[in-house]
Amino acid sequence: MTQNWFDNIYIKAKGDSNQVPWANMTANAYLKDWLNQHSEIEKNAKALVIGCGLGDDAEILAEKGFNVTAFDISSTAIDWCKQRFPNSSVNYVVADLFDLDSSHNWIGNFDFVFEARTIQSLPLKVREQTMEAVAQFVAPEGTLLVVTVTRDTPEEPSGPPYPLSLEEVDYFQQLGLSEINRNSYSEKNSRFPKRLRIEYRFQSKS
Repeated sequence: MTQNWFDNIYIKAKGDSNQVPWANMTANAYLKDWLNQHSEIEKNAKALVIGCGLGDDAEILAEKGFNVTAFDISSTAIDWCKQRFPNSSVNYVVADLFDLDSSHNWIGNFDFVFEARTIQSLPLKVREQTMEAVAQFVAPEGTLLVVTVTRDTPEEPSGPPYPLSLEEVDYFQQLGLSEINRNSYSEKNSRFPKRLRIEYRFQSKS
């Protein structure tokens, strides 16, 4: 999958969010639930939304008091975000997860990182690389919240999306992140009914 593949989805939509398969025009329900359970936000805490799409997840984090950066590989998506939220405090950026501009200074710099689309949208051959790229943003003692569809078998699924196996999910712990909490969900009338929300913490070594 390439930058052009994602960007073409947004371009062909011509401003109609119904033509973007992953655009719900509301914040991720599992993110909203997590935020409701964690109402106290440290002042000036920095949050990053990976693959932000049309910006709803970034906006709810900003509403909760985070200093939010949100990026997407699609320039059309980022332009759409800025049009939807012209007065937003969110820093919307066009960026490639695998080819970051060093001037961004994002590595190890975010207290909260949210990922709900990118890993499952890419095939298994780049799964570990993708998870490594996601994990690198989390600051010491920072939180990574992952929401993803899952599968029961190790075989590579057809996609996209490509649901994660439980073994693949555990790879984040090999990258130095400790699993703090795991919630399982089942969605009726869904092509991929099984979902996980996992909270990780990057606990710095003393």
